[in-house]
Amino acid sequence: MPTTKALLLSSIVVLGTSSGCTTTGGVALRPDGTPGPQECSAKALEVMRYLKLRVGDASLTELDANQIDARRITLYDGPIESILKDDLGTLEATTRLYGQVWTSGPQVVIRWYEAHPPDSDKVPICAVARLSRDQMRKLPESKPGMAILDGSVAAAYVVDAFR
Repeated sequence: MPTTKALLLSSIVVLGTSSGCTTTGGVALRPDGTPGPQECSAKALEVMRYLKLRVGDASLTELDANQIDARRITLYDGPIESILKDDLGTLEATTRLYGQVWTSGPQVVIRWYEAHPPDSDKVPICAVARLSRDQMRKLPESKPGMAILDGSVAAAYVVDAFR
């Protein structure tokens, strides 16, 4: 990791560890079971500014660290660990993203609340998984509480609130 990146990330660690990040507790669900709006924590917004992460910045991401390069993946409601395939701002490829998956609606919803860069500590962020053309839509053979998707990759988009 270049020296300036190391210094930046080490200073961000102090910010990120001084306060907890927004978690999934208390997220209101819509009638179809998908999560409703949720604000990003003030700490996540501050950390994202320092990391030079702007709303709309995106990077390809392996959705599930345990199903890399799979043609089809199965996701379950609950926590998820994902991996950046490319750099996202000052977060380098192989950074882990930690968040939550909801499978109740017609499409899978993934919100990431933390990033864990290599050689650094976890920091709070706000990002969502997106793919166009219904690629986050569950396949018909999906059962309640889980979703089967074609492919293991989506884009992680930086957001300033979850909508």
